[in-house]
Amino acid sequence: MERFNIRVYGILTREVNQQKEVLLSDEFRYQQHFTKFPGGGLELGEGIEDALIREFQEELGITIRLEQLFYVNPFLQVSAFQKSDQLISIYYLVSYSGPDSMIINQHQEESFRWVPIQALNKTTCTFPIDQTVAELLREKYR
Repeated sequence: MERFNIRVYGILTREVNQQKEVLLSDEFRYQQHFTKFPGGGLELGEGIEDALIREFQEELGITIRLEQLFYVNPFLQVSAFQKSDQLISIYYLVSYSGPDSMIINQHQEESFRWVPIQALNKTTCTFPIDQTVAELLREKYR
């Protein structure tokens, strides 16, 4: 390992017909398709919470509010894209008070979709840390 790569993600949920859904991001980068929670990397000189707010602003054009820290990976995870990077991933429960129609932006490299939380499983998300978080969400919202 040569460096830490700190990532921060938001778990945005909504209720539709008495069923909880979570927002996921489908992306194509580094010649690879993957599904993850919305968010991204911490920039130098930036706080963790500010980074998450910035990521949602950049990716979705919305302003979120951080509600609660949900998860930080306690295990070693090497980056899928930079084998010399050790990932530290931080997940927050977040909220958004605007209309849901503002959330689903479709881009060539990135799109967003709502998924019922009870439909999440180990294969819904691509990366190991997101898979763990998906399982924890299912348990939380049983």
